[in-house]
Amino acid sequence: MSAIPAPGRLRPEDYASDQEVRWCPGCGDYAVLKAVEKALSELRADPDRTVFVSGIGCAARFPHYLATYGFHGIHGRAPALATGIKLARPELDVWVVGGDGDMLAIGTNHLVHALRRDVDLVILILNNEIYGLTKGQASPTTPVGTRTSSTPLGVVERPLSACSLALSAGARFVARMIDIQQKLLPEILVRAHDHPGAAMVEILQNCVIYADGAWSHLTDKAHAAEARLLLRHGEPLLFADGRRGLRAARERVGLEVVEVGSEGWRAAGVLVHDERDRTLATLLAALEPPMPVALGVLYADPASTSFERALRAQGEAARAREPGLDLATVMRRAPTWTVTG
Repeated sequence: MSAIPAPGRLRPEDYASDQEVRWCPGCGDYAVLKAVEKALSELRADPDRTVFVSGIGCAARFPHYLATYGFHGIHGRAPALATGIKLARPELDVWVVGGDGDMLAIGTNHLVHALRRDVDLVILILNNEIYGLTKGQASPTTPVGTRTSSTPLGVVERPLSACSLALSAGARFVARMIDIQQKLLPEILVRAHDHPGAAMVEILQNCVIYADGAWSHLTDKAHAAEARLLLRHGEPLLFADGRRGLRAARERVGLEVVEVGSEGWRAAGVLVHDERDRTLATLLAALEPPMPVALGVLYADPASTSFERALRAQGEAARAREPGLDLATVMRRAPTWTVTG
């Protein structure tokens, strides 16, 4: 999206609505809401030309808490609703917010096609690895072995990776961040907004009631340096305070950890992050403990035009060839049938 100029810069708190925020105390949604408000302020977003669309779930309350336009839709359909808004009003900034249950279960089909079509949307998936609103059932991202109200003996299927799914669907901007990273998360949201086309950001978020500590291996200070790989375009894939890095695996297709010795990361064969390399992004998206988890922008390579721009250009070209062309005329050109009797 391109930033829409507003009359003066609003403070982050100016984007808060007058509605009481009703999430459980300590919920990661508060941190995400704060980061979104910071990003909107940085973008100088015009509230009158900004729309937040959601489905069903804890995260879906976002449109109520922002002083912008909003649409609280039905379960899983937020990307489809947002696509309709963007097609009808392409000048609007349209954001989609949903949880892992909403977006990666019943809503997977709509998510995949919004990404495949490259509709100019910012899509935020708040992943707490559980169904929070409906009282703690296993979601598509719940880890194997987790006991929940719907899996009392433990989850048996492998979890779904939002970033891997997005890349396989052809998404051209894919990022991952943690809810508590209040300096980095707004920066990622601004980048996602400025990307021309569909931009998906997975936000690893804590549910204090049903999945407390799900991301503790990434958030605990004692483990963070070893567990996180912060991606920066054009910089080496280093973690553990620069003592370790990732290189191309020698005996298989993939990545492997290498110790960085006194000769430096180049001598160790550590790879440099290239946001435009889809193959590298796919490998990074699939990393999981004991490998470090990749955070930041995994992939960013915009297309020449987005879905709604291409569609509108097609319509304008047709009208230029045939002035006065309307939808009814186009529809009646196709084979038609007359029903009698």
